[in-house]
Amino acid sequence: MMRTRPLKVALLGCGVVGSEVARIMTTHADDLASRIGAPVELAGVAVRRPDRVREGIDPALVTTDATALVKRGDIDVVVEVIGGIEPARTLITTAFEHGASVVSANKALIAQDGASLHAAADEHGKDLYYEAAVAGAIPLIRPLRESLAGDKVNRVLGIVNGTTNFILDAMDTTGAGYQEALDEATALGYAEADPTADVEGFDAAAKAAILAGIAFHTRVRLDDVYREGMTEVTAADFASAKEMGCTIKLLAICERAADGGSVTARVHPAMIPLSHPLANVREAYNAVFVESDAAGQLMFYGPGAGGSPTASAVLGDLVAVCRNRLGGATGPGESAYAALPVSPMGEVVTRYHISLDVADKPGVLAQVATVFAEHGVSIDTVRQSGKDGEASLVVVTHRASDAALGGTVEALRKLDTVRGVASIMRVEGE
Repeated sequence: MMRTRPLKVALLGCGVVGSEVARIMTTHADDLASRIGAPVELAGVAVRRPDRVREGIDPALVTTDATALVKRGDIDVVVEVIGGIEPARTLITTAFEHGASVVSANKALIAQDGASLHAAADEHGKDLYYEAAVAGAIPLIRPLRESLAGDKVNRVLGIVNGTTNFILDAMDTTGAGYQEALDEATALGYAEADPTADVEGFDAAAKAAILAGIAFHTRVRLDDVYREGMTEVTAADFASAKEMGCTIKLLAICERAADGGSVTARVHPAMIPLSHPLANVREAYNAVFVESDAAGQLMFYGPGAGGSPTASAVLGDLVAVCRNRLGGATGPGESAYAALPVSPMGEVVTRYHISLDVADKPGVLAQVATVFAEHGVSIDTVRQSGKDGEASLVVVTHRASDAALGGTVEALRKLDTVRGVASIMRVEGE
């Protein structure tokens, strides 16, 4: 039997995502009520600019006093889509204190302060859900947290930023340079006026922290994630990748060590084989590849950003939280029982593609090979080309630690026959 008294929802933020959340709540009100078991009512909308016209939203619901809204006491669920650290953090904890559960899309806040927010939710017996914080509409957090709760996840490898994937895909398919591809992404609305958070990997790093924490039952903060942007990727890198049967993607990689005693989380450009499912993820789409003991290999694919896709994830969480509310229960909270240490990047083991500018004369290859051997880095393949006294030497290694590779490159720079290191890129997905 459906309850007639509505569950009241406060919406913090009414931009691209927030306005879509409000629209879907209104247009799908009957369906949502049937799925939840009670009507849901938009009880207030907190914004910074109250004079802006918001189609479909009663102006009487709009307020600039977000604190007063979450303190009302009759609010069942607060939906936070304003982003950033403050005032979002204070508003969320205040919502818990005044009896509301929270649905958030705030990746930066969850990555930085997820543990304290979960603790606050637990203290007050409330829910904290944030499916929309990672990969937009793609169901990912709930499968990791619930569907795979009985399994052991070993690796999460994914494209979690649509802007960077659009840029790299354009460079790969059209031969465009980085700036040209970025300009196209900006013109089409995929890139912000200031794309730093995307192209320098900050956005993906926050998502990697969240995914690693859930997958490995370990607290992983944003500061634990190694981050490297993709602004230095060149057309020459793509040419080298194609010669190896690879392409280049900006990847978020979360791994459990082979001995199970530690985890790593990192974001950086990498070459991946064209045979890997992630290699065929085009334009602004996201995809995440999960490897676990029992389930094996799983891939989650779809639109990773935008108003409607992100709102879809928010509404999914809203339905779940409202159902919990009616049942007098809460859903899964933080699971950090494993408390595994997060290893530094220097201990990460992977393959590398190194391109060197060298003198075109006898003995250069032998000198370079000796340096690799002295640092314990095994060479898989070597390709050399050149003329008129200058040459290019491309070395692909077997698996080696980041620290060992770093020492190797430092020693190579000291050779008289090495003019410079043109590029270094990791090779993943094998």
